Amino acid sequence: MKKYHIWTIGCQMNVADSTHVAAELEKLGYEPTARIDDADVVVLNTCVVRQSAEDKAAGKLGALKPWRMQDPNRTLALMGCMVGVRPSPRLLRAFPWVDVFMGPSEARPLVEHLKNRMTAEELRALEEHQQTLRHRLQDATYPIASLKHLSLAGEPPVAAYVPVVYGCSHACTFCIIPFRRGIERSRPLEEIVSEVRGLVAQGVREVTLLGQIVDRYGYDFPDRRPNLVDLLEAVHAVEGLWRIRFLTSHPNYMSDALLQAVARLPKVMPHIEVPIQAGDDQVLARMKRGYTAEDYRRLVGRIRELIPQVAIHTDIIVGFPGETEAQFQRTYEILEELRLEKVHIARYSPRPGTVSARRMVDDVPPEEKKRRHQILEAQHERISRELNRRWLYQTVPVLVEDRHKGKWRGRTPQNRLVFFEDERPLRGHLVDVTITWTGPWSMQGVAADRFDQVRASSLNAVPVAPPGMVAGRAGSK
Repeated sequence: MKKYHIWTIGCQMNVADSTHVAAELEKLGYEPTARIDDADVVVLNTCVVRQSAEDKAAGKLGALKPWRMQDPNRTLALMGCMVGVRPSPRLLRAFPWVDVFMGPSEARPLVEHLKNRMTAEELRALEEHQQTLRHRLQDATYPIASLKHLSLAGEPPVAAYVPVVYGCSHACTFCIIPFRRGIERSRPLEEIVSEVRGLVAQGVREVTLLGQIVDRYGYDFPDRRPNLVDLLEAVHAVEGLWRIRFLTSHPNYMSDALLQAVARLPKVMPHIEVPIQAGDDQVLARMKRGYTAEDYRRLVGRIRELIPQVAIHTDIIVGFPGETEAQFQRTYEILEELRLEKVHIARYSPRPGTVSARRMVDDVPPEEKKRRHQILEAQHERISRELNRRWLYQTVPVLVEDRHKGKWRGRTPQNRLVFFEDERPLRGHLVDVTITWTGPWSMQGVAADRFDQVRASSLNAVPVAPPGMVAGRAGSK
């Protein structure tokens, strides 16, 4: 059987796109391989949001040239934001050994290329394979539509990404996404719900609804309906689904109606990703974000008021054109004040074609960007360590995703990473875990139904709660 290998870099949308391609290749009879040398088809799914990501993709393409040239029957496909809505002539000239160029979220060019290279005998074998697949899926009650974003090979994931809005029309001055992923396009609600049902039938228990600005789901529909609240309610009704998340939000489009939906729908997790990008109003204006630092403060207060036990994640860009030391300090101060659970920090890099690249001078030196990045990283590590410490000796529900270095790994409703040891087969289960150790990036614990047993047998291995402290429940909605 022919084999494929997919290399993915970038955001969660790229991960979803790669699983879409994997599913399409498996419909053609290919199976996955971790070894590029064993592959007949290699797909590079790329990101260009930052220069470092684009450089990695270009380097990978160069390294794959000998692999491609050694065998004319091999296929090399380039996908994602490096290609954009359509490949540029410069890209085609730079990488002539690439067989197929695919825009983001689009597997069709590769499928058509591979079919066109098939012999009549191979096409007959493909028809037999797909007929067998259809019978298998019908027997297992898998809706065919569910295969769009989920590979058939191996165990199905416990958590999966489901794109609901493609592209973006907001156009922040630093962002290349509108140029590479196109204008904002919402998927029909019925199509999304059908896909989620299929994922659940295959074993998925948590879905994350994705959009560059996910809150704008439905804005391109007549009368802006259905909207994200309608979609959350519809997905919430899917039987067998346990958890729902959505990202990424934008401060301007996060309404009280949306926050109230998160608060009242038990399957929607208390986890909000809403980037601020900078804490200074002048920098925010140059970024064309459309809000002030005070607006963001009020939003965080409102989120915390409406959603108990919420975890708020944010994004920060340091070294944006013209950012002074005083303006950077204001970013530091607002993060110190708000004490958000997760901060994704990036150094500004100009992206060709964006407003900031065309009209602004990249005047913050690289070493200064690095220094500011390190300052915020140290701040975030300290705050995250302090926030996580609050969960010590609390019992939290953990959705177990997989094993990692001999321990089960899963996440709390707030998306905190938890590790625990247990010999039982717990993948895909919801397990109450009593937290016994906390760090800045993860926590460790013991399954609550084993806590007393483990504590009694290994007092030195599991910290014991101080006298008078009773392990309680936290984190569930």
